[in-house]
Amino acid sequence: MSEGTELALMYFPGNYRWSIALLLALGGAPWGGAEMGEIHRIGLRLKDRVGDDHAWYEEWTAMAAHLERQGRADRHPQSAAAYLFRAAHYYHIGERFLHPKTDESLALFKRGVDCFRDAARQTAMPKLESVEVPYEGKSLPAILVHAHRPQGGRAPAMVYFDGLDITKEIQYFRGVPDLAVRGVSCLIIDGPGNGESIRFRGFPLDYRTENAASAAFEYLASRNDIDPHRIGVLGISLGGYFAPRAAAFERRFACCVAWGAQWDYHAIWKRRFELLGQGSSVALPTPSDHILWMTGTSSREAALEALEGFRLEAVVPKIECPFLLVHGEGDAQIPLADAQRCFDAVGSRQKVFKVFTRDEGGYHHCQEDNTMIGIAYMWNWLEDVLQPMK
Repeated sequence: MSEGTELALMYFPGNYRWSIALLLALGGAPWGGAEMGEIHRIGLRLKDRVGDDHAWYEEWTAMAAHLERQGRADRHPQSAAAYLFRAAHYYHIGERFLHPKTDESLALFKRGVDCFRDAARQTAMPKLESVEVPYEGKSLPAILVHAHRPQGGRAPAMVYFDGLDITKEIQYFRGVPDLAVRGVSCLIIDGPGNGESIRFRGFPLDYRTENAASAAFEYLASRNDIDPHRIGVLGISLGGYFAPRAAAFERRFACCVAWGAQWDYHAIWKRRFELLGQGSSVALPTPSDHILWMTGTSSREAALEALEGFRLEAVVPKIECPFLLVHGEGDAQIPLADAQRCFDAVGSRQKVFKVFTRDEGGYHHCQEDNTMIGIAYMWNWLEDVLQPMK
């Protein structure tokens, strides 16, 4: 096999965004978020419409609606929940590419939220709870995934931030049930600019992520089932900015995991806009105009202005807690060189940089080509770092 051969399942050759999004969906399968046969059926219906984001929306949400009907008709809680979990995942995978949002698409997004919540009510392990985190006179929606702790006592916990236009429901299927089995609770939160928070709460992206992170910390620390001395913060993709920024300014966090590096997100989008203006191809996670919607702006110039604060050079030297950075060697969205710059600048004395290589797999953005090995590495690290204090 030649060195240039693509080893990952890129279902739509020539279209990075669609291919990596299908991998995102498929990566949720081990935790109940997907069924390969269902995804293949969707893919077959899209093969002749590659790049048509409305077709993407229609096919994913049609499968989601089909599964929702099955789940709501099923009188057996376990199988009903399985249908509804996959429906929730597919609704959100489908809706995230649609731009502009419509009343119909927002209603289907809400159906995804409701499907997940209704599935959670029928799930005993792990125990799931929909919660609201007080924030700026309103609240941020979150899912609290309770640790499995047969021995009792207060559990350690992670605050888990989404990536760019990923949702808490999608994030649950990135291995969170395994974290609960290891005895660690997880608060998956739609921060400003993500999920329900931008669609229904009016919170655009905000570079000051320590504000939402501190609110999440306070919420967890107020609970009698969480150990306030063992609360960490984690973020995936753009969450690789959110989590380090949070750990730098909210010193009570016990550890920080950046699942995918960030360094200068303003520079990333400036370069993307330049390439788009030249007609060049560029690896985008979502349609280019989504960044305007997420920042609450109406032009690329205004969006770049809103992204001015999304830089980590002066931030990560302030991090003191144990720090883990996980990155793919072949990440097409954030260069490995940016990941190295970020890691080198982190101030923590206890820090680890894990790069997944082409040979071992997990070399794409946030290990989309092998989610399980990325999850195993991070959860092992967390299990060690979040041991009870002596």
